Amino acid sequence: MLKIGFFGAGKMAQALAKGFLAAGLVKGENITASCAPQDTQCVEAFEGFGSKVTFDNQSVADNADVLLLAVKPSVVKTVLDQIRPNFTSSRHLLLSVAMGVTVNQLENLLPDGSRVMRVMPNTPALVQCGASVYVPGNRATVEDEKLTAKLLSSVGTAERVQEYLMDPITALSGSGPAYVYVIIEALADGAVRMGMPRDMAYRLASQTVLGAGTMVRETKEHPGKLKDDVTSPAGSTAAGLCALEHGGLRFTIIDALEKATEKCKETSKAL
Repeated sequence: MLKIGFFGAGKMAQALAKGFLAAGLVKGENITASCAPQDTQCVEAFEGFGSKVTFDNQSVADNADVLLLAVKPSVVKTVLDQIRPNFTSSRHLLLSVAMGVTVNQLENLLPDGSRVMRVMPNTPALVQCGASVYVPGNRATVEDEKLTAKLLSSVGTAERVQEYLMDPITALSGSGPAYVYVIIEALADGAVRMGMPRDMAYRLASQTVLGAGTMVRETKEHPGKLKDDVTSPAGSTAAGLCALEHGGLRFTIIDALEKATEKCKETSKAL
């Protein structure tokens, strides 16, 4: 049975831990997580999994073989400096979800020969619908890659990618759920404006987004064709689409991805 440690116990760490538990890849007592003492919600969440919570990062490294670095980029160096004396390449595999931190940066902060994987999951991992990607480090083995893919696949999909794609991927799938939540909220607000009860509007809006995404994945049709299939001449869908185009929705979403990607690149340069 795996022994997994989390540096950082926030929403992403909680989502991954819950997914790993649901998939039966680890037992609660074999998870150790570290966080600041004042982060009571994080403490309560991991204690609810039956896991050990500590305020000492070295203790996490001592008690786990697979280590997930789930902290803000600005504190990555501090955490890795703390665990460096306890980190051994023969035992430990580090998976980093820290935005913008490259494989080379991670390896330079750890002892020579350290095995690392740069990964980017997203919060729908909490309900085993995550979209994750990973980049193997220079010393990572085939078995490390298989284990990483197994862990990430247990909470959704997992793909190996080239590292130059990580910033736009972070902007798309990492930040993307937030964009979709805004769209769901806007769809529901529009329906409420037209007289629909709020709870019904959220149910129908969320199911509509889920169904549309599933259609794209399962049919492998171009989204434009699927859009055309719904749009009758002079119909209500055509009227609604015209309003969206007039409001600049398409450009706004493209611009959001560009801005988020630029932010990821800025973070990497600042480290």
